Amino acid sequence: MFAQTGTIKGVILDEFNNPVDNINIKTNNAGTTTNENGFYLLKIPANQDVTVTFTHISLKKTVATFNLKNGEELEFNPVMKTNVEQIATVVISGRKRKDVEGIITLKPATIRKIPGANAGVENLLKTLPGVSSNNELSTQYSVRGGNYDENLVYVNGIEVYRPFLIRSGQQEGLSFVNTDLVQNVDFSAGGFQAKYGDKLSSVLDITYRKPTDFGIAADLSLLGGSLAIEAVSNDNKLTGIVGVRYRDNSLLVNAKETETNYDPKFLDVQSFVTYKFTDKFSLSFLGNVSLNKYNYEPETRQTNFGTLTDPIALLVFYEGQEKDAYQTLFGAIQGSYKVNDNLNLNLVASTYHTTEEEYFDILAQYRLGEVNTNIGDEDLGEVEFSEGIGGQLNHGRNDLDALITTIEHKGDYKLDENNFEWSVKYTNEDIRDRLVEWEVIDSAGFSINPPNVDYFDEQPYQPNEGPIEAYENVRATNNTTIDRIQAYLQWSRRFDVGESELWVNAGARMHNWNVQGDGIESNAQTVFSPRAQVAIKPNWEKDMLFRFGTGLYYQPPFYRELRDQYGEVQPNVKAQQSIHFVLGNDYSFKMWNRPFKLTSEAYYKKLNDVNPYTVENVRIRYSATNNAEAYAYGLDLRLNGEFVTGTESWFSFGYLKTEENIDNRGYIARPTDQRLKFAALFQDYVPNMPNLKMYLNLVYNTGLPGGSPSYADPYVYQNRLPDYKRADLGFQYVIVDQNKQYTSGWRKPFKELTLGLEIFNVFDVQNSITNTWVRDVYSKRQYAIPNYLTPRVFNVRTTMKF
Repeated sequence: MFAQTGTIKGVILDEFNNPVDNINIKTNNAGTTTNENGFYLLKIPANQDVTVTFTHISLKKTVATFNLKNGEELEFNPVMKTNVEQIATVVISGRKRKDVEGIITLKPATIRKIPGANAGVENLLKTLPGVSSNNELSTQYSVRGGNYDENLVYVNGIEVYRPFLIRSGQQEGLSFVNTDLVQNVDFSAGGFQAKYGDKLSSVLDITYRKPTDFGIAADLSLLGGSLAIEAVSNDNKLTGIVGVRYRDNSLLVNAKETETNYDPKFLDVQSFVTYKFTDKFSLSFLGNVSLNKYNYEPETRQTNFGTLTDPIALLVFYEGQEKDAYQTLFGAIQGSYKVNDNLNLNLVASTYHTTEEEYFDILAQYRLGEVNTNIGDEDLGEVEFSEGIGGQLNHGRNDLDALITTIEHKGDYKLDENNFEWSVKYTNEDIRDRLVEWEVIDSAGFSINPPNVDYFDEQPYQPNEGPIEAYENVRATNNTTIDRIQAYLQWSRRFDVGESELWVNAGARMHNWNVQGDGIESNAQTVFSPRAQVAIKPNWEKDMLFRFGTGLYYQPPFYRELRDQYGEVQPNVKAQQSIHFVLGNDYSFKMWNRPFKLTSEAYYKKLNDVNPYTVENVRIRYSATNNAEAYAYGLDLRLNGEFVTGTESWFSFGYLKTEENIDNRGYIARPTDQRLKFAALFQDYVPNMPNLKMYLNLVYNTGLPGGSPSYADPYVYQNRLPDYKRADLGFQYVIVDQNKQYTSGWRKPFKELTLGLEIFNVFDVQNSITNTWVRDVYSKRQYAIPNYLTPRVFNVRTTMKF
């Protein structure tokens, strides 16, 4: 009852397409028979090769081998013939369907082991081609030229959200996805099916597991810890898993160049509970409570830049502090009813509530000057001559309260060889927002005017006779309500074309939304999104699979996309539109007598009604005007396999070019134009000490556009940041695991116990996320002072299971 199992089910037909009853289906320790409709269902042990034999008195037997994950269901519909005996020579697994759909499946065990400053699902995603992130403090990522807001995230088929106001990676605490609860991780970088929602770039589809036994798992490190408890009732009807996580980024932030008093507290509790009333009806609950407090009080900073012959330093003294709080509550109830073997119905109701505060008053007074380079001098490295002095005062009082309520009906129906899926969904978004931010910049005793002023004063040589204005001043209060109705219908089928296999999927989505609120003129819009995918597996000697996906994708604006750079809501903003063309190939082969797969995908995206935006660290600000068009194209390559026996590693390469044309001024690079990307994830162990494991996470990204002053005209500034280079290394010594159990002593209670050392940024590379621009009053030049990310950091970690 408590064993880990997978499920095989399907309908068995004869060569005349008639269902066959009383077919015997057997494994070494289990068996079943088909009913009068030819249907069968068989549970087999998970995570191992299981040979299943199908026999009938008047038909030749069929033999196939399966390898399923715990809780995974696979549909297998063999055709049994009277004169041909069929013996499968390949292992059939649930991955086959994912390969057809162009979905990458990641193993939860790998996710939990790979080192990273923000370990988790997103940490592993960043090693995939087409997925980019130049900030290890953030869990946000861009895919194939899209921005952070263009990625869908589902947990158990329910769309989840992240906080709105976060401006920098330091303020982020925990990803929504708790890896201790994860069973399956599927990821698509484009050309996805109609059943997935209305976003332009990617889908991350997470499935939390249903426990089969009691267990406790814990993970402790200098960055925090997690605890997960899972259990199942005696009658196997009630299953539940609860996870608690705590994180403290002080280890990372205190290693940066800014000396600061930093007090972050990131805590969340998640649960997934299922009760099976009957074999047909079950009810599940997914809940999350997240409490994040961020207190930041900078003191001093010195950044050295320039060249060896002309070194320059920026020395900054701070006063003031920042206090932020992000609190979210999420709950979803899902009822599943299996009407019969061919029809499944689901009803989902969910609520997401977030209250967010950003309060800051920080005064930065700086000196820009020459650095003492005399070796042996006691003042070596100090600023001895000031070329410029100035100050900057930032003030913010931002509050946001958002309540998002959703109810959705989903279903799927199998008719012969056809599979139909559909959904109808209603969402209400009630958002109350107050935005108050201003910034005053003073350089050499005079105030710098905001960038939208048409003239440039000649201070201090000539007096400024105009009013003194803040460099930035944004004040807005919005009470906004958005009602959405969404629906989709899609069809899929498998065909035999000669000796080849063909899979076809086609569907369409409809999305209607209406924006209204205090002082906002009501506005409603509707879009339709047709999508299709085709895959063919030729009967070649080489194991090849070809895929093609296309579709018209829309992204109806969420609240942040409706809010312009002055904080005002623009209800007439249209949905951004993108046409996807994705051509892919999977080549599976053996090297060194071990399995490998090379995945290649070429893509092209044409975008219209683009809503231009700027990126400040990880905060996006939209123009809310739909006044641009854009394109993106590229090539993604990934080679994965057992480079070391018994472990999965991969190497990724990506090429991307994406540009936009704003107001017909010509094409320029978009903020996410990550031209080249190389990544590697490598797992190894010491041959003479197999219990000592090594994990390497390596990423190289060419520099992004963004080396320009805030609010600068992007057509004037097209500077790029330096290339992003990072390697994280982890060592783990296994004391107890499934192959090394103890019946006595202090190690007896453990099912798993490991001790590890992690080195973040092994080569101590100085990566930068943005530039601070400082003006020299004497030469009137502006210097780009890089804001560096984390240096080399050491972490100690232990994991255990009971």
